[in-house]
Amino acid sequence: MTTPDPAGGADLHLELPAEGPRRTALTRALRDAVRSGRLAGGTRLPPYRTLAADLGLARNAVADAYAELVAEGWFTARQGSGTRVAERAATTAVRAGAPGPSPSAPRHDLLQGKPDPASFPRSAWAASARRALTAAPTEAFGPGDPQGRPELRQALADYLSRARGVRTTPANIVICSGFANGLHLLASVRPRDWAVEAYGLPFHHGILETSGVRAHPIPVDEDGAGTTELPSRARTLLLTPAHQFPTGGRLLPARRAAAVEWARSTGGVIVEDDYDGEFRYDRKPVGAVQGLAPEHVVYAGSLSKSLSPAIRLGWLVLPDHLVDRVLAAKGLRESWASALDQLALADFITCDAYDRHVRRMRKRYRQRRDQLLSALSAQAPHLRVTGISAGLHAVLELPPNHEAPALAAARAAGLALDGLSTYHHPAAPPPSREGLVIGYAALPDAAFGRALDALSEVIRRVTA
Repeated sequence: MTTPDPAGGADLHLELPAEGPRRTALTRALRDAVRSGRLAGGTRLPPYRTLAADLGLARNAVADAYAELVAEGWFTARQGSGTRVAERAATTAVRAGAPGPSPSAPRHDLLQGKPDPASFPRSAWAASARRALTAAPTEAFGPGDPQGRPELRQALADYLSRARGVRTTPANIVICSGFANGLHLLASVRPRDWAVEAYGLPFHHGILETSGVRAHPIPVDEDGAGTTELPSRARTLLLTPAHQFPTGGRLLPARRAAAVEWARSTGGVIVEDDYDGEFRYDRKPVGAVQGLAPEHVVYAGSLSKSLSPAIRLGWLVLPDHLVDRVLAAKGLRESWASALDQLALADFITCDAYDRHVRRMRKRYRQRRDQLLSALSAQAPHLRVTGISAGLHAVLELPPNHEAPALAAARAAGLALDGLSTYHHPAAPPPSREGLVIGYAALPDAAFGRALDALSEVIRRVTA
């Protein structure tokens, strides 16, 4: 049963057998709760009188059980502090009971798409959250607006215009819970034939498929997606123009113009996934395609790369004719993003903390990229590395029939990374390229150096 807590201490769920010595059963149940980790170190236990009353036991039976566990070192008892779970006992118990890492578990995470979690600006974010909470109007704590908080939509309209060349007003912005949520909303309101890049994130392919979208893959080369000849049935085009995912090419101006002309002539819509638009290293940032044709482009962004995937906030900048349809698809309440997180982000942007964070991370990630390129150049100067002018990952191109052996060797060396073929759309013609997609942002500095050593050895053995 679960004990209430009128007199202090933690609620406990304890199941005692109906027969047998009750004190012994209670002692065993409490000891097992510590061993399993259900009772954490420092947890204050209910007074023995309270526990006795709730379990239907004599007070002396509970007092004796507590005393026995104190004597064994499972509990501690101090005057005025009550009885608590001993810190060392709980830690030891959890460690002893927890499964150890699998011998084949990767030691070094080089998977793409992960920013550095240790660099999250905790103090600046906390300051923004405090200011936003203090200044929040009373109505912010009510049901709210499914389009998103007006403070955040205004802050985003200003920022995206200044930093990404997006042409919008707050009225055209809908806040969502990340790009995946936004993609699901768009798939529910757009015609079922979409043109998609032959390389992309499988998770996004799955969202479109489960939404009933018929995907028509278009080829991708070093200059981005082939937009000059789009499928005749398609009326929606999903692009990553600033930094094609995952191959890394920038969509050439001529191909941007071709995509915009297609949208204007067919009444189609371009969905622009600007997943890492803030991180450019060797050239000026590429402006958004949306700036060329706001009535034919949906601009989509999120915080998953620039700040943290833990803050589930994204945005869609919509043409006028899609705003009401997307809001209707979103529904009245259930898929709203947290209003308090929205207010915190609005403050974070308007006080320039977001710009400062992006500038700091741009410098850090560029250093990481240079470190990766130096290691690859030293070990395999004959191999080409692409996608390096932007983002959080690079692609090491491999000769034919080398991707699978390289991935197997990487797993054996404790490296977690993906092959380029992982991101190839299953409906596209068979891929002609092989390679490794290497994320370089997330690992701590010391671990990153060790990961590069292991990666270099894998490449040496596979390409020798």
